[in-house]
Amino acid sequence: MTKNTKMPEDPSPPIVLGTRGSELALVQAAATEALLRAAFSDLDIERRIIRTTGDRRTDVALAEVAKVEGVFDKGVFIKELELELESGGIDIAVHSLKDLPTTLDEKFQLGAVLERAAVRDVLVSKDGSDIASLPQGARVGTSSVRRAKQVAFLRPDLEILDLRGNVPTRLRKLAEGDVYDAMLLAEAGMQRLGYLAAETSSGDESEPVNGMPGLRVRRLPESEFFPAAGQGAIALEIRAGDARTNEFARALNHEATWQRICAEREFLRLLDAGCHTPVGVYSSLVGDVLQLKALVFPETGGEPMSGEASGSDPLKVAEALFQSLK
Repeated sequence: MTKNTKMPEDPSPPIVLGTRGSELALVQAAATEALLRAAFSDLDIERRIIRTTGDRRTDVALAEVAKVEGVFDKGVFIKELELELESGGIDIAVHSLKDLPTTLDEKFQLGAVLERAAVRDVLVSKDGSDIASLPQGARVGTSSVRRAKQVAFLRPDLEILDLRGNVPTRLRKLAEGDVYDAMLLAEAGMQRLGYLAAETSSGDESEPVNGMPGLRVRRLPESEFFPAAGQGAIALEIRAGDARTNEFARALNHEATWQRICAEREFLRLLDAGCHTPVGVYSSLVGDVLQLKALVFPETGGEPMSGEASGSDPLKVAEALFQSLK
């Protein structure tokens, strides 16, 4: 990321960021604003909070929202933001990258990604269990088909229950209620909201959830419990062809994260995988060598396919991973 970048010509109009209104989304928007101000000290930045279909429809399972509302792919959390982008109401839409469709409408483009946070999933419970040590028949909450499929594969005896609401709401449901014995969340969101510190231990033991007495968390190794493509990354979506906004966005782009997410998203594109296709993708970048592994669960059930590939070109690595599936 470039510091103290020279302002593009005609800097007078403000840059308007659009974001969802959840606590996590606002933290991500604030992080984006801070980076923009560090790179462009004279830039006027405004923020608009936009309520999306996914925020509004909490009465049905997340996997069913798109069907009920007639929204394509991952559009449940981006549709209204893209409408504001298209109309000029906002200039940059700030998303959790894993909410973005694999292929964007031609009117929009992925302008940049910020440096990636932790990519792992975490298991939150009252006793600090990991998946293997959960009691027989324990009730596990998640809104993710990918997480549900992996849990069912590892522990077919567990009961998977739908889970909606923002991160604080979900944690309170576990701490104060008796519906769930455990729930799966993203490590990045837990860290960004202050519930979980950056890892300092080996990760083999449970840790307390900050601000939620009685709850403990286990970080699940990404090489064993595969995360979603793009998990942990913040995406900046802009209008296609908007040169001024693109210059601002690209100044914030984190190149190593970009390489990894390009490979992960290209693999999803080759699979023709939507937001509810249960696919886990794990990437690492050491020097210029990108390694990519995947676990693909048939929607109708059965054994998952797996594969891995490595190389220096993200698109070629994604193609090799696709071809390696078995």
